[in-house]
Amino acid sequence: MHEKSIELLNKAVADELTAVHQYMYFHFHCDDQGYDLLAGLFKRTAIEEMLHIERLAERILFLKGEVELRASAEVEKIHDVEEMLKLAAKMEEKSARDYNLWANECSANADSVSKKLFEDLVADEERHFDQYDTELDNMAKFGDRYLALQSIERSKNIASGTTAD
Repeated sequence: MHEKSIELLNKAVADELTAVHQYMYFHFHCDDQGYDLLAGLFKRTAIEEMLHIERLAERILFLKGEVELRASAEVEKIHDVEEMLKLAAKMEEKSARDYNLWANECSANADSVSKKLFEDLVADEERHFDQYDTELDNMAKFGDRYLALQSIERSKNIASGTTAD
């Protein structure tokens, strides 16, 4: 009865899994480069995306479907911070657009609960997009100085015995 909703929910699971993998990859590399603020942003977003997977899976199971845990794409091996942020913003923008469309499809198939779930996820994805867009603006305004300040902050924290995140 809810085959279309289950299909769309599983597409969302695949996209969210891809985001978790990509953002953790970015987290590791930003952390390795000493960019604590960006490393923390990528890690927090990955955790939020995991929570999205949980909500989607719960809905799929309620509808008596099978949760498919396959990422929709491979991790892109990007080490340049600006390129990381551009990809993250693009991913969030695509998710928000897809989830809006899928909410409408669920509504057309008389599944208002899945519709609402997708609408709730749109709000989170738009917030994530805004965070990455703000970071891109900071990079454009301050250039390499923006990253240098994060690296210096880490050095100060290590020297004082405090750590971030």
